[in-house]
Amino acid sequence: MINTQAILASARKTILSESESIANLIQYLDEDFAKAAEIIYQSKGRLVVTGIGKSAIIANKMVATLNSTGTPSLFLHAAEAIHGDLGMVQPGDVVICISKSGNSPEIKVLVPLLKRFGNVLIGMTANKNSFLGKESDYVLHAYVENEACPNNLAPTNSTTAQLVLGDALAVCLMELNNFKSEDFAKYHPGGALGKKLLLRVGDMLDDTHKPVVSPECSIKKAIVEISEKRLGVTAVVENEKVIGIITDGDIRRMLNDRDNIAGVLARDIMTHNPKTIKSTDMAADALNTMENFSITQLVVVDNGEYKGILHLHDILKEGIV
Repeated sequence: MINTQAILASARKTILSESESIANLIQYLDEDFAKAAEIIYQSKGRLVVTGIGKSAIIANKMVATLNSTGTPSLFLHAAEAIHGDLGMVQPGDVVICISKSGNSPEIKVLVPLLKRFGNVLIGMTANKNSFLGKESDYVLHAYVENEACPNNLAPTNSTTAQLVLGDALAVCLMELNNFKSEDFAKYHPGGALGKKLLLRVGDMLDDTHKPVVSPECSIKKAIVEISEKRLGVTAVVENEKVIGIITDGDIRRMLNDRDNIAGVLARDIMTHNPKTIKSTDMAADALNTMENFSITQLVVVDNGEYKGILHLHDILKEGIV
């Protein structure tokens, strides 16, 4: 019979064990870590990250993070390296080799070959006295006392420690490179994240549906304009300047307040000083403005010129939210 409490207790124990292992990493940070970051930062080549088994999976993740944060990197599987893929390593590249024990057979074959090429070798291992630890130019000490596995066998705490050290290195390199959100956007052009960082108001604006009426036009004409352009709003423009807007809500309130709308003009019910945004502003900023003021449309104005209406649906359609 399945014991729910026992399962939860085991999960909590694992999480606590891994969190303690991560916290303990701080005491193993030394000058080698700082020097390794500096060497990678100053390198004119790429960063090659290699490993075997579960460490290879961590190496793959490190490469993905480094590439997306401005440090050109590639993954080299330690087993494949000694069967031809070693040609991926070029002069000037820096190599990080990940191995918990530092003594696996593939590592013992690979490390001397890397040393022969003259590349800087950074070892990430739990055992500084291992073959990898002794042969590396710099050591990132990923020491853990034990695994979360009840048999102390399956890589759990050790791979988490490797992952965290890799993230710490990536963040240090981001700071050394002064890597900003604008730079991040260059490497993430696709998906919601890329759109949030790159998409501008002008990219979503449909200037073929630009509702506009004059302040002296009749309410009937304003209603027709709102209906035809299907944006739930129209701008009120005088002397080529936006002086107000009329929304569906304004129309409903007018009909509730007045029994006779004959003679009512656009200027009589328009909302003055509407919220505006420039076409060069980020779509994410437009969304924040809409949320802050609980509105669904923004008037797009560039240097005083009316460009159109941005609707919340335009932003939602792009999948930014």
